[in-house]
Amino acid sequence: MAKIWVFGETAPDSTGFKTTLEILTKVRSLGADEVAAVALGPGSTDAAKAFGEHGAQKVYASDDAVYGEYIAQPAAHALAALVAEHQPSMILFPMTYDARDIAGRLAAKTGSTLWSNATDVSGPDGASTAIFGGSLIVKGALSGPDPKLVLVRPKAFEAEPAGGSAEVVPVSVEIPDDARKARRVQKHEVAASGPKLEDASVIVSGGRGLQQPENFKLLEELSAQIPGSAVGATRAVVDAGWVPYAMQIGQTGKTVKPKVYLAVGISGATQHIVGMKSSDRIIAINKDAEAPIFSLADLGIVGDALKVVPKLTEEVKARK
Repeated sequence: MAKIWVFGETAPDSTGFKTTLEILTKVRSLGADEVAAVALGPGSTDAAKAFGEHGAQKVYASDDAVYGEYIAQPAAHALAALVAEHQPSMILFPMTYDARDIAGRLAAKTGSTLWSNATDVSGPDGASTAIFGGSLIVKGALSGPDPKLVLVRPKAFEAEPAGGSAEVVPVSVEIPDDARKARRVQKHEVAASGPKLEDASVIVSGGRGLQQPENFKLLEELSAQIPGSAVGATRAVVDAGWVPYAMQIGQTGKTVKPKVYLAVGISGATQHIVGMKSSDRIIAINKDAEAPIFSLADLGIVGDALKVVPKLTEEVKARK
């Protein structure tokens, strides 16, 4: 009997929460005998309603503050206890920092196979991922003892509520002292004036072609004229300290799927492409006519971004 679980993150506005709903939507189609979510930490019981609406038949939940105060260890300990009791075939995790930590620790405890960066799941023993900038899909058969553990990329599926409800099963696992070592002492969120990158309908993203950090203001000025837009960046400029990590799009950053993605001064490295290739429309501005980004773009402009973007901003203003 196949039991497929989803480890759910519970902060309503977080990428992890949204990815949890996406994964539950996918799991509904896999024909599992039981679809359940596991939610640990403050807000878990409240999140059960949304999890049930998206396909969870049961939600194993605990609002105990220990899961929020201590990093990964309590959740991994509780999950291991739940696995021993209920024997799920597979557990799917959103690919967030916390979930990756928990999944890795759980794999060490159970000896389970752990598949990361999945873009699809075919059943209790199969998952897929994209490589080479999404140009090739690798399908794998998961072997080893149950449960198989899979980390799923955001935006891999569309979240669609089905109108169901879930039975809430209280989790009362005792957390020992040796699982209370790494404490979260502070949490900081970068303030944003507009929509989050993951939610923006239009993204104006910049790379090394902007030449210096001060030129990111050109993208901000353009974004300010487009409702529902946000500014993103490549890893190269984040690593150079031009913009904060919260703006990074790509394999080691955020995965986005806007209606329009405007790539400004971005060459099109595969690590960046992975995070934005599913955009509905891609527009590229680059002075190098041979830049790889043009092979992906629906519309390409060969030119100096420092000259093209101000003209584009003026045109958008004129049409408003």
